[in-house]
Amino acid sequence: MIFKRVGTERPYPAHGLDARGWAGLPPTQVRLDELVTTKATLQLDALLDDDSTFYGDLFAHVVRWRGDLYLEDGLHRALRAALQQRNVLHARVFSADA
Repeated sequence: MIFKRVGTERPYPAHGLDARGWAGLPPTQVRLDELVTTKATLQLDALLDDDSTFYGDLFAHVVRWRGDLYLEDGLHRALRAALQQRNVLHARVFSADA
């Protein structure tokens, strides 16, 4: 199994982070098998695009909420890492736990 669980929504409250807010968080390594996805589907072109980070962050966005790590953005990066037989992903992690 690649992920801890495959989800279809964001169960955590809105965090209000924009691109600048995410950029202020340092990237860290996160194990793929600890992530819960917030999307059940992937656009294949995002996975196969060599330049998929041109308009976005180089790192996935993960929200820590009630003990789980939710992959908010970067599903294509996580799957690419899994296909390359890596078990970690570099991500920016925001803690929504109060």
